[in-house]
Amino acid sequence: MIAWLQSQPDSVVLFLGIGGVLALATLIAETLRWRQGGVATPVIANLVSRIRAWWVMAAVVGLAFLCGRLGVIVLFLLVSLFALREFITLTPTRRGDYWALVAAFYVVLPYQYWLVYSDWYGMATLLIPVYAFLLLPILALAGGDTTGYLERTAKIQWGLMISVFCISHVPALMNLHIDGSRDEGRNLLLIAFLVIVVQSSDVLQYVWGKLCGRRLVAPRLSPSKTWEGLVGGVASATLLGAALWWITPFSPWQAGLLALVINLMGFFGGLVMSAIKRDRGIKDWGHMIEGHGGMLDRLDSVCFAAPVFFHVTRYWWG
Repeated sequence: MIAWLQSQPDSVVLFLGIGGVLALATLIAETLRWRQGGVATPVIANLVSRIRAWWVMAAVVGLAFLCGRLGVIVLFLLVSLFALREFITLTPTRRGDYWALVAAFYVVLPYQYWLVYSDWYGMATLLIPVYAFLLLPILALAGGDTTGYLERTAKIQWGLMISVFCISHVPALMNLHIDGSRDEGRNLLLIAFLVIVVQSSDVLQYVWGKLCGRRLVAPRLSPSKTWEGLVGGVASATLLGAALWWITPFSPWQAGLLALVINLMGFFGGLVMSAIKRDRGIKDWGHMIEGHGGMLDRLDSVCFAAPVFFHVTRYWWG
């Protein structure tokens, strides 16, 4: 561990910065609770639980980083497993979908991450959107059940797309050969850049919306998203991305431009996932993460941002 810390000074500085931000947030939240006489209001209680969850998530990601490439891939395999489980649980299936679900969970998901581990780029980009999309409807025919056949098949297909295919692009960043070579430490920081910028955009949109939000962006999809929150949050997170250029192969203006792109993709990803939740009549995808809901509630923006970030980076810098 000491050798890794000595060989990755940028990573150490970054995680110390994250720890400092979380410590400051903890101090603010606890001060607010103390001013309430130790009895937290629902808003403050939610803030405290969210910050505690962020501490845990930061620790888990940091541990995965210490374990290197394999640790990161295993972490996101588990993330995809929990996310797919949430998606399928809240989108009703029938007995005739048994073999399609078996293939999705026990064949397609682990095979996708094996392709990422083995750095088989061509197959990793084709497995789910081509072969799984063709195979799953065939397997769903095994039970001879045609009730809601199109809807049921589409649910499993898109569950794999969002929960497995999109999320697998995060550890796939470890495979990029920047400037002709693959540097594990440098690629780990690409993952950190993506996650920090997109997640910060979510938080900052919430903060700006609470401070000065007036006009709703899509009241039927997400009653908490405002134009003021969108503009303020995306602009702030874009500036943060530009400020983090030193952990990437990008120049400051390139880092800012990429941050803007992934922040917008993250926003639209949040809207798409909100639309699915409204269709299912639910508020959260689950209750796995205290204060945040389910795995998909925390990663909805990353799901849509990760593939775009991966392919843009691979095309221009790989």
